[in-house]
Amino acid sequence: MKLQFIGTLKFMEAISQRPWLLFLVLLIFSMCSRADQFCDAGLGFDESTCGTTSSSKILIKGGTVVNAHHQEVADVYVEDGIIIAVKPNIKVGDDVAVLDATGKYVMPGGIDPHTHLAFEFMGTQTVDDFFSGQAAALAGGTTMHIDFVIPVNGSLSEGLESYEKKAKKSCMDYGFHMAITKWDEVVSQEMEIMVKEKGINSFKFFLAYKGALMISDELLLQGLKKCKSLGALAMVHAENGDAVYEGQERMIELGITGPEGHALSRPAVLEGEATSRAIRLASFVNTPLYVVHVMSIDAMEEIARARKAGQRVIGEPVVSGLILDDSVLWDPDFVNAAKYVMSPPIRSSGHDKALQAALSTGILQLVGTDHCVFNSTQKAVGIDDFRKIPNGVNGIEERMHLVWDTMVESGQISVSDYVRITSTECARIFNIYPKKGAILAGSDADIIILNPNASFEISAKSHHTRSDTNVYDGKRGKGKVEVTISGGRIVWENNELKVVPGAGKYIEMPAFNYLFDGIGKADAQYLSSLRAPVKRSRSTNLHSS
Repeated sequence: MKLQFIGTLKFMEAISQRPWLLFLVLLIFSMCSRADQFCDAGLGFDESTCGTTSSSKILIKGGTVVNAHHQEVADVYVEDGIIIAVKPNIKVGDDVAVLDATGKYVMPGGIDPHTHLAFEFMGTQTVDDFFSGQAAALAGGTTMHIDFVIPVNGSLSEGLESYEKKAKKSCMDYGFHMAITKWDEVVSQEMEIMVKEKGINSFKFFLAYKGALMISDELLLQGLKKCKSLGALAMVHAENGDAVYEGQERMIELGITGPEGHALSRPAVLEGEATSRAIRLASFVNTPLYVVHVMSIDAMEEIARARKAGQRVIGEPVVSGLILDDSVLWDPDFVNAAKYVMSPPIRSSGHDKALQAALSTGILQLVGTDHCVFNSTQKAVGIDDFRKIPNGVNGIEERMHLVWDTMVESGQISVSDYVRITSTECARIFNIYPKKGAILAGSDADIIILNPNASFEISAKSHHTRSDTNVYDGKRGKGKVEVTISGGRIVWENNELKVVPGAGKYIEMPAFNYLFDGIGKADAQYLSSLRAPVKRSRSTNLHSS
């Protein structure tokens, strides 16, 4: 204390002798304060100046700790980014930051299985990069996401290298899926490298976007077989791309060029057909399948049918499909209508409720966002032709709040189910449980404190994404994430965001998740059931002829 006091006196003496020094100190303080504000907002800043003062030791006291299959009132002690203990009445020293969670839920941070950050698409790039998108996620209670790597000219390795550079500014943990856009022996070999050396255990196949990302059934079959051999999960964007192209041509011929033409050109029947086709081809190969952004009753019913028959199919609805309906696409204001354009499109009223019911009964397993954000200027490129409107909506910040309000507050699911569909099931499917998706000793300290009695309101003016619009603008509800802890650091508290570029870690995801259990036995049973080849003797008549 004496040394600190002497140091302060010397510092004050130096300032009195050099007035310019006071100006310099005030300037530096101002710059630091401004940097913190920009860090808080996740917008337009010199990222190297961002910092955090979070303690490496945290005690969360008195909350209801919720996991996917159990909940209890307990304390949670965190040290150096890891959960050390979960039990009542933990005693700690004065060097530990204490958070009072009495009357609140302590849950695993959300994991978003479906995002597109810094994504180059339709002649432009999404406005959210790996910093701003992740900062928004943390403000909403999501502590990890899995993004889609797009190959460069078909090359998986070049695509991964590009995304590794993009992700260097990450402020929370992330993983990668990999898209497959062509097929040859090089791609096949690269898939092995991705799985065995790069920690990627899932590959996405687009059945839509003809002339861009769309692949053929022949390529899909090759990809499904390769995924099976590697223990990697095959994922599909399920729309019939050829039929969508015809639908778009039809709309243009009818003079329908606005955002409503987007929905009209790719009806639910085309999503259902492609979902059915992908499911049947996966059954033919006998490999698990993951259907991304299930938006319609048509697709959901195909998944339900397959799961009832025992097939290993995962269905992922996204928040927009659960919450919104397509009436907004008929808005006379182009800017407002265009912000809702995504693929598959938001469906008519009724699909949303059916998807909610499917989620609550286990037909659909987890919730993503397909966060893929373009601003109103980018969307305006398609003002005279809906085919040119960049496809995508926001959701990475809003998902946890909207799912709670829509599913838990309505009584459709329990609090434990909420943890399962927003975090745990994703961790299980992508083989990172219980490192992620759990409040257990030894798990990563990715934690949220949710106050069920607090309210939230979504606004494009206050959200943390870089977009100037928000498809959930004005929505209000109950259940607010009041604290987010990422990697053992308090990054969201008192409506303030403290994030550090580069603090996020790449999470490798090993192959052969639980969906592959028993696949080999099923194959053996199939072979034994064939009763073939049949041994036949050649008849004398056949020889004589």
